[in-house]
Amino acid sequence: MKQQDRIPTSKIQRASRFVKTGMKVGGNYLKHYAKKAIQQEVSEDELNQDNAEAIYDTLSELKGSALKVVKIFNQYFGKSPLKLYDKFEMRAVNAASIGQVHIAEKDGKKLAVKIQYPGVADSVVSDLNMVKPFAKQMFGWKEKDLGVYFDEVQDMLLEETDYELELERSDYLSKACSHLPNLFFATYYPDYSSKKVITMDWLDAMHMDEFLAGNPTQEVCNKAGQALWDFYNFQVHELKTMHADAHPGNFLFREDGSVGILDFGCVKQLPEDFYQNYFRLLQPGVMDDDEAFRDICLKTSIIYDFDTPEEEKVFMGMFRDALEIVCKPFYGESFDFGDETYFNSIYDYGEQVRQSPIIRKTKAPRGAKDGIYMNRAYFGLYSILNALKAEVKTQSYMPAL
Repeated sequence: MKQQDRIPTSKIQRASRFVKTGMKVGGNYLKHYAKKAIQQEVSEDELNQDNAEAIYDTLSELKGSALKVVKIFNQYFGKSPLKLYDKFEMRAVNAASIGQVHIAEKDGKKLAVKIQYPGVADSVVSDLNMVKPFAKQMFGWKEKDLGVYFDEVQDMLLEETDYELELERSDYLSKACSHLPNLFFATYYPDYSSKKVITMDWLDAMHMDEFLAGNPTQEVCNKAGQALWDFYNFQVHELKTMHADAHPGNFLFREDGSVGILDFGCVKQLPEDFYQNYFRLLQPGVMDDDEAFRDICLKTSIIYDFDTPEEEKVFMGMFRDALEIVCKPFYGESFDFGDETYFNSIYDYGEQVRQSPIIRKTKAPRGAKDGIYMNRAYFGLYSILNALKAEVKTQSYMPAL
């Protein structure tokens, strides 16, 4: 894991990193179009890769990984970590989204101690404020329309920096989901946690790449996939609250196919009106009922009253096409997420949207703000199930609407 000696925390320091990155991305575009002028068939893959690396490096630098561990513990606990725990490893063993993880021991128990990067909470608002003008210029959207989405992201990011809130949600969701088969959760320790520190059991298990490298049987992969499917569907339809950060780093796998859940920092609570409108689309016949479908499209900001008839037709058509793909796993008793043709259809759809002139010139963002994190979570879930090549029974915990 890359270590840093210091972290840029002031607005000027952080803004300079964004400017530097913008110049680098601009240079990448100049090189790309220079090549294209000479060679007509030049792929954008290299351009995208270079830009992604530049942006990733900047964000990693802005997040930082240097921690004044002793100072943090003295501030929140009045003692050093070596006095709070029986053993404490000063060097981090893993990086989390906004913090890093240390191994500790207390009363014979092996613990994971997650400590937040300094300056993260203070930088969230200023970073988003610096990004917003670029997004406004790029898409030509009004400030108030764009603000709805930025507010949603900002609120969620600020919640992630509150480890006391994460501890509360971790305890609630792990207990609420404890009855689901083939899942395991850490125990959390409030006495050794604070606004910037969370202490929990260390879970002995493998990350997904290590798990798959061991060539588990398809039966075991299906078991793990089913556990994850049940975990998400139960949260969404029974709790209206969900772990919204479904990437492989937040799950651990054991040889028997059981799955451990990590990191409840990013949790999305689904408002009832959004939930009802969104999942009405799973009901038979709704997408074929033009009046009912248009009503849902209006309520979920897929279309607006100011859209022309042509724009309505395009946006509703695109949304219907998307739903037919994304909802496909829900239509049968089971679904094979190892079907590559299914995932190719998702990528093909994305390319179709990207090239649509009306979509690219839309006067406002499309889709309800509450869908941002739920869609993100389901796409992450689908991707993990695809990596597992899992076939799962999809009718568990389906909504009764």
